[in-house]
Amino acid sequence: MKVIQTALPGVVILEPKVFGDSRGWFYESYHQPRFAEAGIDVDLRQSNVSCSARGVLRGLHYQWPRPQGKLVSVLVGEVYDVAVDIRQGSPTFGRWVSAMLTAENHRQMWIPEGFAHGFAVVSDEAIFSYHCTEVYDPAADSSIRYDDAAFGIDWPVSEPLLSEKDARAPLLADVRPDRLPIFQA
Repeated sequence: MKVIQTALPGVVILEPKVFGDSRGWFYESYHQPRFAEAGIDVDLRQSNVSCSARGVLRGLHYQWPRPQGKLVSVLVGEVYDVAVDIRQGSPTFGRWVSAMLTAENHRQMWIPEGFAHGFAVVSDEAIFSYHCTEVYDPAADSSIRYDDAAFGIDWPVSEPLLSEKDARAPLLADVRPDRLPIFQA
């Protein structure tokens, strides 16, 4: 497995070793000892899969309290995946990184607790996989506007298809401090 560091410490892109032949291919999507060697020593507690059409934008989502770290990947299609540091007091607060995750490149992105996450579908359809370090908690469910100028994310879709929740998500400046994670060095 190749580990690619990003501009946000803790957020990494992972490229698994893919073994293929005329029958198809195989790769390990999670291998606890190898992930621990890469600095991702976590307990995955919930796994989710979503299917979205071209132009769908999901995010920016996070949980607080009871934050979730997420290991994300694409099983079918292509997405533009984004992680944003929203930890109060972080030296990289408000900064974001992105990666193209596709069924062909088999890349995964590790998004630690304390980061908001979102993605935009750039293929006709995408099946997206999330492995989370904490179970979903409706009381902790939170979001920030995907187009908040405080971030300046360069999304590849001009008129995204949004859920009602994402369309009415607050700007970062309007989120109460007790609803944001705190950076711990």
